[in-house]
Amino acid sequence: MSYKIPLFDLNFDEREEKAIVETIRSNWISIGPRCEEMERIFAEMLGVKYAIGMSNCTTALHLAYLAVGIEEGDEVICPSLSFVATANAIRYIGAKPVFCDIENYDDLNISAARIEAAITPKTKAIVVMHFAGFPCDMDAIMAIAAKHNLRVVEDACHGPLSEYKGKKLGTIGEVGCFSFFSNKNISTGEGGMIVTNDEQVARRVKSLRSHGMTTMSYQRAKGHATSYDVVEVGYNYRMDDMRAAIAIVQFGKLQEDLNKRVKVRELYLTELKSLEDKIYVPFAGNTEFVSNYIFPIVLKNSDVENRDNVRERIHAKGVQTSVHYPAIHRFSAYKPFGANVPMTEYVTDNEITLPMYASLSGEDIKFIVDSLKDSI
Repeated sequence: MSYKIPLFDLNFDEREEKAIVETIRSNWISIGPRCEEMERIFAEMLGVKYAIGMSNCTTALHLAYLAVGIEEGDEVICPSLSFVATANAIRYIGAKPVFCDIENYDDLNISAARIEAAITPKTKAIVVMHFAGFPCDMDAIMAIAAKHNLRVVEDACHGPLSEYKGKKLGTIGEVGCFSFFSNKNISTGEGGMIVTNDEQVARRVKSLRSHGMTTMSYQRAKGHATSYDVVEVGYNYRMDDMRAAIAIVQFGKLQEDLNKRVKVRELYLTELKSLEDKIYVPFAGNTEFVSNYIFPIVLKNSDVENRDNVRERIHAKGVQTSVHYPAIHRFSAYKPFGANVPMTEYVTDNEITLPMYASLSGEDIKFIVDSLKDSI
């Protein structure tokens, strides 16, 4: 179906095309100088010591978990209201995901109080996912982690340049992971990044992403090394220079894009006031600068059948929507792990993601909200 207003809009132009052509003409298209430049720029943007390019955010999460010492049989507390990769990467190691409920219908992030209640002697780490780019309660979560000697990994795939009390998301825990998937704020088609201030973590991630090798082909091509060792069994999780070239262009557009999204969100909040008795608007009271990756709403006094019917009526009017997310613990592969997350289940049955991108006009937003009103 062709939509009058799609869910998202790719922020590409001739600059990305030029970057790809220049990279091809350089005769170096695998991991190399553009990846190094991309990592340097991203580290500066977030104010961290190390940024390591990855093939995608799922591989970033996998190596982040390994780098902080998660092992087979460990328990890792994580949200169920997230993309399945957050939990899949835990299972790659043979660790157990322990699903934790959200704060409430106004805050779709993992609950700090419920994290503490879920801790057992087997708990090794906490994984937070900053929903839509809005920050979790990191002060409380970091205090809990310190109290119980737990590691903290931030799944910041929704939140490049989002802030929590002046700190960039992804830089508060020991490791932060970002996604550059096609519909993210920064898009390279596939791609991701790990950030950290821990030198030991950075060294291990760099080794693991390239088969556990001590040097890579680009370093050897520059004459800095002629041989290498393999110090542990690693993976092929590298990014390539073509995607890195696109990422560098996208970095240059990011701040302006996010500033425009802030204004789009303000227009949404104004238009949605008349629906306060019908919907929750999560994070409506947020005062932090955030990426506004998506715009979620949650229907009140509803169920999954009603939500799906509302979406169908909105689509018939020409507005594309989505659902973020099907709860992970309900997937067949995760049912054996169990979960007591009633608020997550209500949200996953009644959430609707409305279009969110920088080029949405006031007229577009009014049309979207009017379509929502009529559909409810």
